[in-house]
Amino acid sequence: MEIDKQIVHTGPTLSFGPEHLKGVSSNHNDALVIRNMVANYDVARIFVDSGHAIRPVGLVNLPLTLGKSNARKTKIVSFIVLDTPSAYNAILGRPAMTTFMAVASALHKKMKFPVGNEVDEVQGDQVIARKCYVEEFRIEKKVARTNSVDRPGLCGMEKVNQIGDMSVYTKEECEEIMISPPFEMVKFFRTLEAQLNKPLLECLEKNKDVFEWSVVDLVGVHREVSEHKLNVIKDCHPIIQKKRHFGQKKDAVIKEQVDEFLRAGHIEEIHFPTWLYNIVLVPKSTGKWRMCVDFQDLNKACPRDCYPLPRIDQLVDSTSGHELLNFLEAYQGYHQIPLAKEERDEVSFVTSTGTYCYVVVPFGLKNVGATYQRLMDKVFKHQIGKKNI
Repeated sequence: MEIDKQIVHTGPTLSFGPEHLKGVSSNHNDALVIRNMVANYDVARIFVDSGHAIRPVGLVNLPLTLGKSNARKTKIVSFIVLDTPSAYNAILGRPAMTTFMAVASALHKKMKFPVGNEVDEVQGDQVIARKCYVEEFRIEKKVARTNSVDRPGLCGMEKVNQIGDMSVYTKEECEEIMISPPFEMVKFFRTLEAQLNKPLLECLEKNKDVFEWSVVDLVGVHREVSEHKLNVIKDCHPIIQKKRHFGQKKDAVIKEQVDEFLRAGHIEEIHFPTWLYNIVLVPKSTGKWRMCVDFQDLNKACPRDCYPLPRIDQLVDSTSGHELLNFLEAYQGYHQIPLAKEERDEVSFVTSTGTYCYVVVPFGLKNVGATYQRLMDKVFKHQIGKKNI
């Protein structure tokens, strides 16, 4: 973000017309994101905004250059330094627009400004704008989860919170709809076009059997489809960690989650384990605790699986030109993949109520990301890369 006190009132007339829509995707609602020189550096993801709420932590004066190579305009602009996550590298607000006497058009995806007696312009990049939109959505949703509970979602719809906490979205933003059976509530954004509500709801009703509403509903993947193996290096000696003491309150939290995992079939009791690890309680954004296992020693004993993982920027770029973007969340995806039976002893942990081992893939284990990606590539083999599904 920037501020500048310089104001100039003279210059040629700036205008936009239908002829300036050439190269702009029709029926868009994209932000105006440009690429220009800042302090002699080529900076992408510059968001042109008319107003932005800020909490500055510093100030830096940098030369900002706008325009083409044969008609450039450079001004010293005071950029406010922000300590906040953002998909943008810089934000040009009203002070800079005034300094350059610039006028921006979100419709035409251009920003015009006078250079002497001529008018120059900067073209926005819709591909980068859409990529930034997706990243900003994820950042905002992560922050919003501070007052929410993690639940599975679909097509802009999120499972309604049923335990009293504030939901991610307000009632004004969403419409609650009951799916029956299993008589579960989902939410539709009110901004969603009316002609899309009916087919999306029909899709949910038709495929409601593939969605899981709780941990105990998880069926999992058949062992013949995917199975995770540790491949522990043979020369490594088994490690048994000394049990940690958490206190009465945290022990109650651990017991509750252990009982839930036992009911879901994710873990089972084990006797005479050769590898044994401690529980680690990680605070969630909701103020509650997530039970994890300290697998650091085991991870050091496992070789790396070099299966290639996808590049998120390429995935986002591939969505350019599509009107709708659909997100499917694999609820507790790792726990739906079985662990090799002969290796369960190596993922054992101890609590105040006993010793247990995982029968499915636990979080925090080395190479589980590669195993999961291999499964996704296998499941969606015939859909990956297709333009129309």
